Amino acid sequence: MTQPGLRERKKAATRATLSRTAWSMMLEQGLDAVTPESVSAAADMAPRTFRYHFRNREEAILDELAQQHLTLADQIRARPAQEPTWDCLLAVLPPAVAQMCGDRTVFATLMRVISDNPAMLAQNLVVLEHSRLSLARAIGERTSTEVHAATFANLLAGAAVTAISTSVAHWAQSTTDTDLADLLTDCLTQLRRGLP
Repeated sequence: MTQPGLRERKKAATRATLSRTAWSMMLEQGLDAVTPESVSAAADMAPRTFRYHFRNREEAILDELAQQHLTLADQIRARPAQEPTWDCLLAVLPPAVAQMCGDRTVFATLMRVISDNPAMLAQNLVVLEHSRLSLARAIGERTSTEVHAATFANLLAGAAVTAISTSVAHWAQSTTDTDLADLLTDCLTQLRRGLP
């Protein structure tokens, strides 16, 4: 795998800075405070830089989370090739998603903003769909010799993303004392056994 060049690394760093700034502003000042101009000013960049990287504030706020979602596929690819796919998902997803979500109180704020704002909800669905597609590709690479591998990969990736969003929602809403990694492990295990 080739490493990105200097230009690509600089673009990624700029994008990450803008996303973190938008995320922080949303947490500290509320969604209405997040505009291309306010984020750019706080990041000491020009508004055109924001608009070069992002179509809107929702994309900027959720971009770092989106990038972390995409690393899940890379972690699956890094697992031993002979490892059964379900075992691979159970080994990778619970700890990775728990680390991705971080502090429960902070993530609960994001979940409330998403549920209260249609544009944020739409962007979150985009993040989850991109995550599903990247997981499906990684799963497909592991199961390429199996009959109906593409259907299996897409179905399993969709189930995994549903398990992630379900467990994160329960955890963020404080409806359980179980930690996120254990919640996701339980969701995946139930799916593996087959829901009654």
